[in-house]
Amino acid sequence: MRSPLFDEVQESQQRGMVLQNSKMLKVGLDGEVYARQGSMVAYQGDVDFAYKGSGGLGKFFKKSLTGEGLPLMTVSGRGDVFFARDAWDIHVIDLEGDSLTVNGENVLAFESGLDWDIKRVEGAGLGAGGLFNTVFTGTGRIAVACHGTPVLLQVDQPTFVDTQSAVAWATSLKTGVRSTAKAGALIGRGSGEAFQLAFEGQGFVLVQASEGAPPAASAQG
Repeated sequence: MRSPLFDEVQESQQRGMVLQNSKMLKVGLDGEVYARQGSMVAYQGDVDFAYKGSGGLGKFFKKSLTGEGLPLMTVSGRGDVFFARDAWDIHVIDLEGDSLTVNGENVLAFESGLDWDIKRVEGAGLGAGGLFNTVFTGTGRIAVACHGTPVLLQVDQPTFVDTQSAVAWATSLKTGVRSTAKAGALIGRGSGEAFQLAFEGQGFVLVQASEGAPPAASAQG
């Protein structure tokens, strides 16, 4: 039998972190990788999954204070593991001895050799939702899940992005929070938006064409 679907089997021999298709990440595992809890959709081989939390006491403390952070699992062993998140588009980023800040909501998986930490955006109080993001440093691959293909904005002048639309940005940028409460119902795609991430310096920011997943509907009594 024939179908373009069967062409994807050709990817199965590759090792490391690769895209199986635009909505699914395949990791040819021979060791360990970190991934968002609940993101595994299939696996083949001898693979183990373990809860990692937010990684370390300091990271756990930040998560417990804000309700944010990055819920992780450790995936180890040898085999092929497939990850996805609600059919979001997946993009792989290679770090080559540099640093990148990623919105925790957009992190799908990353190689265990990367250093990472949860950092707070300067000036982001509880009213702005805490705004803790994940900073990756070193050499390795990160898979981010986005609503569609993000646009790359070069930052060479003051730049402002909705807090849920910013996917990732150069760690060299100075970040802060801008309040636009009076115009909150007029700008952005939602109603009553009052905060944006502010970027200054030289660098880039990736912006997705969405403000993230809609809130879950409340159960009907």
